[in-house]
Amino acid sequence: METPVFKFDPQDYDTVYEPSEDSFLLLDTLEDELEAIIARQPLLCVEIGPGSGVLIVALEKHLPAGQSHFIGFDINPNACRMTQKTCHLNGSSVDVVNMDLLAGLRSGCVDLLVFNPPYVPTQQTIDSLEEHIGEFHLAGEDQNLVHAWAGGVDGRIVTDRVLDDLDRILSPKGVFYLLLLKENKPENVLKQMEGKKFRGSVIKERRIRGEHLYVLRIERTSRHAD
Repeated sequence: METPVFKFDPQDYDTVYEPSEDSFLLLDTLEDELEAIIARQPLLCVEIGPGSGVLIVALEKHLPAGQSHFIGFDINPNACRMTQKTCHLNGSSVDVVNMDLLAGLRSGCVDLLVFNPPYVPTQQTIDSLEEHIGEFHLAGEDQNLVHAWAGGVDGRIVTDRVLDDLDRILSPKGVFYLLLLKENKPENVLKQMEGKKFRGSVIKERRIRGEHLYVLRIERTSRHAD
């Protein structure tokens, strides 16, 4: 899948995460998985934290027209505006919601979930990593971008919140694509999810400028889906 057209204005670089190597690794993975994703016939496709919007827009452009509905949820209102802008530039139909993760969604509705989380391990004293919409509106603009990369101890403070909610959110046929850093302990994540009746595996990895990145595919076990 080619990268959708996106356009950052000078002020956007301070508040919205620009597509980088991790974004392109996840985009490459979704391209590899495209046939399998299409075969699942997903009705609702969701990206958490779309930022620039390139991933959710790429999916919208390459899945069969009229089959799926696409939503991006981002706690950063500037990222929501950027995602909308990317949609317009590419003639895509994606809804964008300014919301903290997926708490507002009804149970069992997400067929395809994609997340490139804040994964960089940071000190426990970093404030506001639990993410509250009000803090994004009230904080100075130089603070907003911190939430796009700072992940707390092990870099998993936000990721673990999504994993804890996955059983409620994911449909029986749903699949979750998650990008992690080696320091996030991806094998530990997979083992943790096995205990919650999910199965998963590392389906792509790449070393980039001192980072070892992994993409995990997680879905329900057949027994649990039934």
